[in-house]
Amino acid sequence: MSIHLAPTPAIDSEHPAIRAFAHKHARGDSERERAVSLYLAVRDQIRYDPYRIDLSPAGMRASTTLRQGHGWCVPKAVLMAAVARAAGIPAQLGFADVKNHMSTEKLRRTMGSDLFVWHGYTELWIDGAWRKATPAFNLSLCEKFGLLPLAFDGVHDSLYHPYDRAGQRHMEYVNERGSFDDLPLDRITADFAVVYPGFGQAAPEGDFAEDAGRENATP
Repeated sequence: MSIHLAPTPAIDSEHPAIRAFAHKHARGDSERERAVSLYLAVRDQIRYDPYRIDLSPAGMRASTTLRQGHGWCVPKAVLMAAVARAAGIPAQLGFADVKNHMSTEKLRRTMGSDLFVWHGYTELWIDGAWRKATPAFNLSLCEKFGLLPLAFDGVHDSLYHPYDRAGQRHMEYVNERGSFDDLPLDRITADFAVVYPGFGQAAPEGDFAEDAGRENATP
């Protein structure tokens, strides 16, 4: 599993801030417990924000996401992989295309689609098997959208719920892209340029969480 413990330019698990975060939050007597503790820390301490997408190598680096305190699903998955590797837990990245019904009018208008290609999650090697962990949506954001928080117990795969609390469509997995030892940034940027032309030049402005709260407020 050495390749799944080694640092890479994106999964910079040797960075001092990454190592410090892992040391602080990898709590528990077993590897499974430490993985769950890290998952909760990444999920809730790093704010999900798809309005601020930086597809540069520096922008997608785990230590950058940790320093900024926000990220969308891919950099949060990269960060999860980095802190897991720093804690001695083998980790890799997984990707899928999803239809995401948890969005805002501004984001839908900018993207021109509800299809999110290259949605990212993390796969952790725990007790002899790869376990999928999706740390994207922080708890406070789920409350604004009326979503069930996505949990991870280190035994079962942590994947998006198909429906929200009200029974409305939330997330639909439409295509699996597989697992990767490192971030396939060239492939992601190439597909983004085709699926979301001009997105980098017209990224949404404002606060995603505030927009979500306003659009989903009970009349």
